[in-house]
Amino acid sequence: MTVVREFTLPDLGEGLTGAEIVRWLVQVGEVVAVDQPVVEVETAKAMVDVPCPYGGVVTARYGEEGAEVPVGAPLITVAVSEGSDDGAGPPDRPATAGEESGNVLVGYGTAAPAARRRRVQPSPRPPHGTTAVRNGAEPIPVISPLVRRLAREHGVDLRQLRGSGPEGLILRADVERAVAATAPAPATAAPAPATAAPAPATAAPARAATAPAPAATAPTAAGRAAATGPEGERIPLRGVRGAVADKLARSRREIPDATCWVDADATELLATRAVMNAAGGPKVSLLALLARICTAALARFPELNARVDMDSRDIIRLPDVHLGFAAQTDRGLVVPVVRDAHKRSTEELSEEIARLTEAARTGTLAPAQLTGGTFTLNNYGVFGVDGSTPIINHPEAAMLGVGRIAAKPWVHQGELAVRQVVQLSFTFDHRVCDGGTAGGFLRHVADCVERPMVLLRRL
Repeated sequence: MTVVREFTLPDLGEGLTGAEIVRWLVQVGEVVAVDQPVVEVETAKAMVDVPCPYGGVVTARYGEEGAEVPVGAPLITVAVSEGSDDGAGPPDRPATAGEESGNVLVGYGTAAPAARRRRVQPSPRPPHGTTAVRNGAEPIPVISPLVRRLAREHGVDLRQLRGSGPEGLILRADVERAVAATAPAPATAAPAPATAAPAPATAAPARAATAPAPAATAPTAAGRAAATGPEGERIPLRGVRGAVADKLARSRREIPDATCWVDADATELLATRAVMNAAGGPKVSLLALLARICTAALARFPELNARVDMDSRDIIRLPDVHLGFAAQTDRGLVVPVVRDAHKRSTEELSEEIARLTEAARTGTLAPAQLTGGTFTLNNYGVFGVDGSTPIINHPEAAMLGVGRIAAKPWVHQGELAVRQVVQLSFTFDHRVCDGGTAGGFLRHVADCVERPMVLLRRL
């Protein structure tokens, strides 16, 4: 006897209420295994594969690529043979992903209690985080959704590539080499003017379309059609761009922020980093040193590691520092969070920041790694600018901004000299403190930048 099971979009956690269908990984009539990814979706936090908890034949798909799907809406239906080893359970009770298999989302784990999960041996399935070739072929070792998207757009068959990563993992560089190898000879058209502006850093490649787009539309950074009319181009605020827009608007609407700034001589900070990296141990990034300075400053000014609850009219000072740092990716600006940053050494901070940065670049950050921050460090100096007035990452109470470090004339030990100077800006929620506290925090950060060895001796 065959029972048709409906699989709905599972609860993605972290306050997410829906997702956009990026790409279907199965077709109607295809046989799927338990926990096989069936659809790639993009949330406001990350891009993930959604595995189906049933094994059987796909009888229907719901939603086109590019459509927004709320949590709980049907994704597919699967015809399951009653009594088969699919963990489907009794047909008279709706099933959930957490009860039927070991996964809710690839890389996310499951929230179901262990006693309620399947007790039978699961059917063979592709490794987590990979895209499987269907109909019994071997899985393709690809973790990054961005790598798969790049391959789709350029018509690269991932099955023909040999990955250069660990255990044959296919990396972005492998796809780019394949694209370059098949690229046609350069055209003789005139080169673009030297003054042409580069593409924005937040732009991600558009998804491949199944048919030519109408002349009145153009692909957006997230791959959606942007309607063009007499009033101009309309670009949907969805995905990461929409989430950023909502958060920034809420921050400006709810938080009475103020900003102060100061120039600091970072010559000694750079020299300290060079000495640390010459010692032969793990390399330390400049951002990790600034993160360590932030945790030291927050230990001295704990009122800034806080949030405001206007419903109860309380300022909540938080015991732990979960340090967010701004990272620019192909999908837009994201803020990965280093958990318990105050408990980590400079080397540990450097290692964790590097790990999260790479995950952000490849689009493999889980929602839990993008939420829960208590303070944000924003290094906009990588864009070659000196100063900024950062918008606070709601519901946090403050953000430290760091500009570029550049050689400038500076009075050092009573004489004019060329030193490496950086501008530090500090935006804070004026509800949690007054200017004296904010100024004290920023001055302490500047002092540590100028005399880092004093800070290191105190740690």
